[in-house]
Amino acid sequence: MLNQLTISEIQEKLSRREVSAREVTQACLGRIQKVDGRVHAFLSVDAADALAQADRADAERKSGVADKPLLGIPIGIKDVIAVKDQPLNCASKILGKYVSPYDATVIEKLKAAGAIVFGRLNMDEFAMGSSTENSAFVTTRNPWDVTRIPGGSSGGSAAAVASDECLCALGSDTGGSIRQPAALCGVVGLKPTYGRVSRFGLVAFASSLDQIGPMTRSASDAARVLTAISGRDGRDSTSVPEPVPDYAAGLTGNVRGIKLGVAREFMLGGLDPEINQAVQNAIKKYQELGAEVVEVSLPHSEYAVAAYYIIATAEASANLARFDGVRYGARVDGRDPIEMYSKTRGAGFGPEVKRRIILGTYVLSSGYYDAFYLRAQKVRTLIRQDFLKAFEKVDAIISPTTPTPAFKIGEKSEDPLQMYLSDIFTISCNLAGICGLSMPCGFSTNPKLPIGLQLLGKPFGETTILNLAHAYEQATAWHKDKPVL
Repeated sequence: MLNQLTISEIQEKLSRREVSAREVTQACLGRIQKVDGRVHAFLSVDAADALAQADRADAERKSGVADKPLLGIPIGIKDVIAVKDQPLNCASKILGKYVSPYDATVIEKLKAAGAIVFGRLNMDEFAMGSSTENSAFVTTRNPWDVTRIPGGSSGGSAAAVASDECLCALGSDTGGSIRQPAALCGVVGLKPTYGRVSRFGLVAFASSLDQIGPMTRSASDAARVLTAISGRDGRDSTSVPEPVPDYAAGLTGNVRGIKLGVAREFMLGGLDPEINQAVQNAIKKYQELGAEVVEVSLPHSEYAVAAYYIIATAEASANLARFDGVRYGARVDGRDPIEMYSKTRGAGFGPEVKRRIILGTYVLSSGYYDAFYLRAQKVRTLIRQDFLKAFEKVDAIISPTTPTPAFKIGEKSEDPLQMYLSDIFTISCNLAGICGLSMPCGFSTNPKLPIGLQLLGKPFGETTILNLAHAYEQATAWHKDKPVL
């Protein structure tokens, strides 16, 4: 089945003219039709537009265009990234029937690379959540066990790749929203360094934390997509003018002499025993491959969850103020503007988004700003310094991605604090602005559910963590296992 292959494998077949981009796209569309009624990864799919893009890709290849690195590759898009003439709802009712009038920079780059950009992938509303249960429309299900969550907020993206509905998907990561669902669905998820990828056209949750990244079946595929979407963008003042390497060319598979840090603070007492064992086995495998394991300390990581949920909610309360029923999206009329705002936001936002807006407004309010927000920013600086100090001794840090495998749908809905702790290993990466990757490293038993291994790299150290992931994949077969739907 074409939809089960990696980007690299499909590219070879396309270049040898063994298959067409239309056939590859039809394979993905057929798979969506077959299984998405159970997985619910997609909110919408414009099949006619996808096939038209595929036909254009085939025509380009026939005319001799061969220098586009993703020519004819179907890529799904999280419903928080703008695609011209496609719906942009952020899985929320408040945006109504809004259709984006422009492409995000990453979409422009994917199209320039020849990719077929299709579909709107489900997510937690405005990317606020860890389970995709907060979508206003449908709960995405984990392809390994449809009674369980796929993770979040990029749950639709992870589930679509895991269930072979697309070859790759874009997600966004504010506190683990690419890596956590990638771990729970058994795929590769990469959160780039802050500033590596433009955020123009990404609907903001927390502007100082958000990053767009790829979710794929292999480290090699992630490298190819990251090269295509990275780079300075004048429309995003936070994007960094750092040269973009050919990440795929850096996949040597050789990790001999690489120093891997194990943070003592990340090996928690409450860590699921099977996850702990899988991570320990992965560390041993790296040692067999020639990497050196060094213990490091990240002493302020215990404050990461608290600092994150102050900073992220504060930024969210400011960013979501624009959704007021005046300029675009849904509106509930009232007798005056204040009542209209209140009714529109009351009806349009879900409970988790309201919870975070209220918390964010509170920590920014007079009398609490210094006690909460300013202090959280200081803690954030300490967390970044911890990482930079550790990276003086090691090339990357290895840890679990999640504390447990995927939990049952509804299991943690009534306990937001337990839900927030799902991101305990991923949040520090965003606060520090570094890069992180999750990849499969094993399975739990009874039931069989994926376990994710996280690699954290230096700022702009994507080449190192991608090569580490690639080397591990060459030595193991976890990434080749697929769910049975």
